[in-house]
Amino acid sequence: MKSAIMLRSILKKNSSSSSSLLRRSYSSESAPPRKVVVLGAAGGIGQPLSLLMKLNPLVSSLSLYDIAGTPGVAADVSHINTRSEVVGYMGEENLGKALEGADVVIIPAGVPRKPGMTRDDLFNINAGIVKGLCTAIAKYCPHALVNMISNPVNSTVPIASEVFKKAGTYDEKRLFGVTTLDVVRAKTFYAGKAKVPVAGVNVPVVGGHAGITILPLFSQATPTANSLSSEEITALTKRTQDGGTEVVEAKAGKGSATLSMAYAGALFADACLKGLNGVPDVVECSFVQSNVTELPFFASKVRLGKNGVEEVLGLGSLSDFEKQGLEALLPELKSSIEKGIKFANQN
Repeated sequence: MKSAIMLRSILKKNSSSSSSLLRRSYSSESAPPRKVVVLGAAGGIGQPLSLLMKLNPLVSSLSLYDIAGTPGVAADVSHINTRSEVVGYMGEENLGKALEGADVVIIPAGVPRKPGMTRDDLFNINAGIVKGLCTAIAKYCPHALVNMISNPVNSTVPIASEVFKKAGTYDEKRLFGVTTLDVVRAKTFYAGKAKVPVAGVNVPVVGGHAGITILPLFSQATPTANSLSSEEITALTKRTQDGGTEVVEAKAGKGSATLSMAYAGALFADACLKGLNGVPDVVECSFVQSNVTELPFFASKVRLGKNGVEEVLGLGSLSDFEKQGLEALLPELKSSIEKGIKFANQN
C-alpha cells in the first residue's frame, strides 16, 4: 500500500514537471514575438503552409503575400484561434509591407511541376520569380532567415545568394534550401520497409534537392535495420529520389507534392524559429553554403541557432553504395548551381 502511494506521488510530481516544461517551451506567453512571411501564400503549397504556420505557437505575426487571392486565404486562416495575427498582402506594390520586420521568410512561390515538365522548364519560370522576391527581401528585411522552397532549389538558392551579394546583404548563415521533404520521405519509406515505428526514425539526406542529387544515408539511419538487403536499400534510395515524380503521376496532371511539401516546409520553419529562440541542439538537413564538398552549396545536417546556421556538419561514415552516389551526384549538382549563378548575373 505504501509503495503504491509513493508511486502515485512520483507520477504526479513527474506529470506536474512535464506540464510545466511544456508550458515553458510552447506557451505563447513565453515565446518571443516572431514574424513569419509566406511568399506565394495563395498557391498549392502556400495555402496549407499558411495553415500550418498559423498553428505554430512560436509565430506571433503571420504575413501572407501573393500576386492574387491573398485576402481570401488570410481571412480564412485568421479565424483560427491561435496566437498569431494574420495579414494578407496582394500585388507587387504591397510586397515591401508584407516583408518589413520579418524574422523568417518562406518562399513557396512559383509554378509546380506537371507531368512531362522537366526541372529546366521549372527553372525558366521560377528563376525570375525568385530573383524578384529576393531583391525585395534584401531591401525590406535583409536580416531575415530565408527558407527557399521554390524549385529547382539546387538553382534558386544560388540565385538568391547572388541577389543578396549584389545588394550587399548576403549572409550565408541566413539562406536555406528546404530539403526537409527528402528527409520526411526517407523516414517514411525506411520505417515501412524496416517495420519500425516511424516516429522514432531518423535518416540524414545529403546532396541536393532533385533526382540523383538527393542522397539518403540509410547506413546512418536509426534505429538500425540490419535485415535490409542491398537491393532494398537501392530501391529505397530510388524511391526517395523519385518521390516528387511519384506524387505528380498519382495526381494525374492535377498537382504536385503540395501537402507533404507544406508539412516539410512547416517543420523546417519551426526548427529555424526554435534556433532563433535559443533552443539548443536543433539539427536539420538543409541546402546551404558549405565546405563539406568542393561545391559552394550542399545539403547536409546543419545546427541551427540565433544567427541561423551555427554549424554545417560533415557527412559522417558512408557505405560504398553511398560513396558511389555522392560521386554520381556532384557533376549534376555543380551544373545546377552554376546555372543559377549565371542566371542571376545575366538577368
